[in-house]
Amino acid sequence: TVGTQTDYRDGEAQTDPYSPEYVVPSGSIPELLTLATLTWGRELPAGLAEVEMIERARAKRAWEATLPAMDNASQIAKRRKMMEDMERKEWAFREQEIEKLQEVRLEVLKKLLRRRVENQNELDAMCLADHWQNHQKAKEEKIKKIQHDSVLMLRKLIAKRKNVMGKLERRDIIKEYTDFASQTYAPLSRIGYFPDNHSERYVVKSFYLETFAGLCELEASLPDSVTQVEIKAPTPKYAPTKTGFIKRAARLEAELAQVHQ
Repeated sequence: TVGTQTDYRDGEAQTDPYSPEYVVPSGSIPELLTLATLTWGRELPAGLAEVEMIERARAKRAWEATLPAMDNASQIAKRRKMMEDMERKEWAFREQEIEKLQEVRLEVLKKLLRRRVENQNELDAMCLADHWQNHQKAKEEKIKKIQHDSVLMLRKLIAKRKNVMGKLERRDIIKEYTDFASQTYAPLSRIGYFPDNHSERYVVKSFYLETFAGLCELEASLPDSVTQVEIKAPTPKYAPTKTGFIKRAARLEAELAQVHQ
């Protein structure tokens, strides 16, 4: 009632089939000994080709049994003719086998050639894709350069258009300081000014802010009103009655004061 399962399959531990010793009686030729060349793993288990070979061997033994005897001189010509016919049949069968083998090899060669062509097509496609990407990158870089040059030329044309007559313009300091978009307030980095450079010189460095001892000393120097907060309850603007309510006249007076304000 208990099932077990090993880590290995039965096929992995299977050995070759056992072939016991045998003794052949004198005067007998068992048909099974004609297949002694077949071993496990080599043409065994028998397939269609092995079965055809066994059938041909049986037919050949049956044909050999029908050959005329050698002791009769009148049957020698007939025996020679039968052997020549059998030899032709064997050669024809051998040619058929060679043709079949050549066809199989030709199919294998076609598959290999087809696979090589497919691999070559894949490589060609990858190379074409790489070339296309390189051309696309070069095209994008060329377009960016053209756009940059066009913007630069437009700026130069705008600057020339402002000074058509070639007159020199003096610097208007008042105009520069009244216009918050001028170079005084918002300088451009393309003219050589970088406002973020050396920004660390504006950082405040203090002993009282960067060290623990400085923080303790700074805290000790502060008055008590900073560290100890005292909250005073607000006094009502209008005195409530004994029951805790505000009179209607006082409430109306407060609303009128608010409206007036």
